[in-house]
Amino acid sequence: MTEAKNNIVQLALEFPNRPSLGREDFLVSPCNQEAVALIDAWPDWPYFAVCVYGDEGSGKTHLANVFANKVALLTNFPYRIPFIRAAKINRGNLRSLFDYSKCLVVEELDGLQDEEALFHLYNLFRDEGGNILFTSSQAPARLDIKLPDLRSRLNIVPAAEIREPDDELLSALLVKLFMDRQVTPSPEVIHFMVNNMQRSFAFARRLVTEVDNVSLARKRAVSINIVKEALANIAARHQTELF
Repeated sequence: MTEAKNNIVQLALEFPNRPSLGREDFLVSPCNQEAVALIDAWPDWPYFAVCVYGDEGSGKTHLANVFANKVALLTNFPYRIPFIRAAKINRGNLRSLFDYSKCLVVEELDGLQDEEALFHLYNLFRDEGGNILFTSSQAPARLDIKLPDLRSRLNIVPAAEIREPDDELLSALLVKLFMDRQVTPSPEVIHFMVNNMQRSFAFARRLVTEVDNVSLARKRAVSINIVKEALANIAARHQTELF
């Protein structure tokens, strides 16, 4: 009976981890330095609105938080500036957004539903001296915008891409993601992960979560064997999703 109990794998409980979202926590490399420079340039932007775009998990929301913190610091704004998903914009909330703060973050521009509403929001912030930071999976000029007047306006919004991470950034990102979970893997583990994973920000986050869960379940420190098991789990789930 004792041996059977020892073979039972403890289920890993999902404890929330709090990511570090300060400017000093953002990992800068050639793949994202243009986007970082654009955020850092505020309030001296080349236009009243700019866009940072890239794949899921690339750091767009992190940079949006850096922007929000900078606005609060430089303007002595006592509250968090509004963040709104593009899909939630409607003609009933435009004025209230501007009256609350002259700066706004519009996330997931590629998920826009009401083009007319965004057209009026764009004009409101432009004409009355506000600023908008857009985030998107694609550059504004490449989005399938049907409304001609909105399409022409978005086409002139300066945009900076966050590209696929290089080895150096991927390694640093993995270390940071583990640190957010209060885990410190060895350099050998990080090296193994970089050489055996999909090269994307989103997969890095998914892998670190799975590695942490396996480590907790096995009651063992993060190791290459733990990483191998986590990679196998992810691959198995992916195969299941295909059928």
